[in-house]
Amino acid sequence: MKSISPLALFTLCAVLAAPVLAAEEQPGLTGCAAKQQAISVQIEQARSHGNAEQQAGLEKALSEVKANCTDAGLRKEREKKVLDARHEVSQRTKDLDKAMKKGDSEKINKRKDKLAEANKELQNALQELEK
Repeated sequence: MKSISPLALFTLCAVLAAPVLAAEEQPGLTGCAAKQQAISVQIEQARSHGNAEQQAGLEKALSEVKANCTDAGLRKEREKKVLDARHEVSQRTKDLDKAMKKGDSEKINKRKDKLAEANKELQNALQELEK
């Protein structure tokens, strides 16, 4: 049995690891740069899977981001999503309180589910704001 030289083994590992490393988001990128990087990764994935339609759509999205995205505008958009999500949580909390006062267990359970969903959307919006 032939042994594989360490250089050949290292090269093989580097070639196999390249797509995995490319798929990870670059640390330190924020705002529009992070958005462009994420779209670029999706383009590469679409290209590797032979999905030409998805690739074309993503390339169009990337060109629009490059042309129109500003970090200030993106931050403002994300802050609005957080504000909207907080308003939704507040509304769902009021709805749950009303249902609890009436004592209808079916409505209480529905309102709890909707409140949990609104809280999840708020958490997602807050995470996006930090990017």
